Amino acid sequence: MSKLRFAAGALAALAVGWVIWQWGFCRFYVEPGYMAMITAKSGDALPPGQILAQPGQKGIQEQPLGEGRHFRNPWLYEYKIMPLMVIPPGQVGVVTSKVGAELPPSEFLAEPGQKGIWRQVLGPGKHRMNPYGYQIDIVDAVSIPVGYVGVVTSLSGRQTTADAFAGRGEKGVRQDILQPGLYYVNPKELQVDLLEIGVNQVSLLGKTGGEVITKAQMASQNVAMEGLQKRALADQKEKRLDYLAQQRVQEPTPDSSSPASSSLNSLRKAAPGKSVTPVAPVALPKPVPPADFSNVLSLNQFVEFPSRDGFEISLDMTVEFEFLPEHIAWIYQSYGDLPAVVDKIIMPQILSVSRLKGSAYRAKDFIVGEGREKFQTDLTETLAKTIQEKRIIVHDALIRHVNVPMQILDPIQQSSIAVEQDLTNKEKQNTARKQAELNTELGLVEQRQRQVAQETEKLKAEILADQDKQVAQLQAEALRQAADIEKQTARVRADKTRTLGQAQATTITWVEGEKAKGFELKAAAFGDSVAFTLWEFAHNLNPELRVTILHAGPGTLWTDVAQARLGDLGGAALLNKPR
Repeated sequence: MSKLRFAAGALAALAVGWVIWQWGFCRFYVEPGYMAMITAKSGDALPPGQILAQPGQKGIQEQPLGEGRHFRNPWLYEYKIMPLMVIPPGQVGVVTSKVGAELPPSEFLAEPGQKGIWRQVLGPGKHRMNPYGYQIDIVDAVSIPVGYVGVVTSLSGRQTTADAFAGRGEKGVRQDILQPGLYYVNPKELQVDLLEIGVNQVSLLGKTGGEVITKAQMASQNVAMEGLQKRALADQKEKRLDYLAQQRVQEPTPDSSSPASSSLNSLRKAAPGKSVTPVAPVALPKPVPPADFSNVLSLNQFVEFPSRDGFEISLDMTVEFEFLPEHIAWIYQSYGDLPAVVDKIIMPQILSVSRLKGSAYRAKDFIVGEGREKFQTDLTETLAKTIQEKRIIVHDALIRHVNVPMQILDPIQQSSIAVEQDLTNKEKQNTARKQAELNTELGLVEQRQRQVAQETEKLKAEILADQDKQVAQLQAEALRQAADIEKQTARVRADKTRTLGQAQATTITWVEGEKAKGFELKAAAFGDSVAFTLWEFAHNLNPELRVTILHAGPGTLWTDVAQARLGDLGGAALLNKPR
């Protein structure tokens, strides 16, 4: 029994000691937003080339520990708390793996489990990855503003055939474009170039060069999105400025007064800090985008041609052209970005068509408005038809200013001024003649107005007199009709009175006659007229009449008379009404 008690106590002491060891010495806590990197002090040695250890191997463990409470033996393991990798909204993480299998030949993008740049990117959020084995570079996502599209160029895969769009697993320009929005793509796998859709302008400013005016950024209500779009457009402009700089350095070195030199100076002004040196094409350092982002690119070309009569003509011209979304990928694949399209397609066609059409006109035609308008219409139609084959739409070619040599400009201007002065004098004479005719017409109008006023007054008087006459006639006719009606009414009243009198007389005759006949019949029935009279008298007496008989005894008359009413005594009896 004592041995059992000792064994139980020993087990209890071991359990308490183990709990104290684990809770007091092995426990550590990883707070939210952090991770723990574990290094094993014991285990198998790592093979050559392996930098992260798996369970059972000695070294930095590949899998970090997440948030929460953990227990590790401090004699066997040590830990280091590090923050998680946080990728902000609007950005992506490009992962470069230092561990994993080697990539196949000709491949430079890796899949998870392979060593190299991962094809898959990390989106916005928190990510728990071992910083000793994975390098994460945070870059902006592709933000395409409204009014632009993204042309996608695949940078990995086998090279596609010439003049064909790249398909899945092929390297080259893809046919499908990206619409305005935010895209989380790997910049090592896909290159996205922003190209304007809609109307752009190429302005040629005589011998001073020219400029390409592109679409400006539209304001956004999302501050973060607006910042991404500004950076994307700034990168786009840097690429275009690099292209223009490369084009300039490939040309012969111009002097400071040449158009190319002035255009190069304007290029430097457009992007402060950009180094443009006339040497062999090299990778130029990217400049810091200017604070006031401009949508104007400078050119060093201008329109100049001889007229039909041998004079040198230069034009200030603006050409409006448009890229349609369904053609933008083909245009980019065939010619490149907007500056390349302008240099390779639009500018050569403008110069060629302008010289071809301009050489058919005299210098005077470019000064006089009718000839200049005809040249502009002819230039626009020919240029639109020519560039349409390149899937570019030309809306208009506007001639803003024509530079003509003074030896032809001055005589033409003087002649035009003389012609205009002659026309002005003729117009003044015509104006004076028209003024005299106008004065005459005004006098006739005033005379006619007075005549019309008099005729109007006369007509008003005649109308008023006729109205009074008609009113008098109507009143007389009304009185006559009223008298006739009154006469007829009197006649009707007389007839009525006569008829009523005759009817009443007849009625009385009939009634009284019948009454007399009744009396005759009654008298005949009694047989004696006196009896009938007495009956009639008795019949008409008041039924409430009472007869009082007074006896004329001695002294009685005066006594009874006192009880009777005066006037009720008749004969020997006194008639009284009941009291």
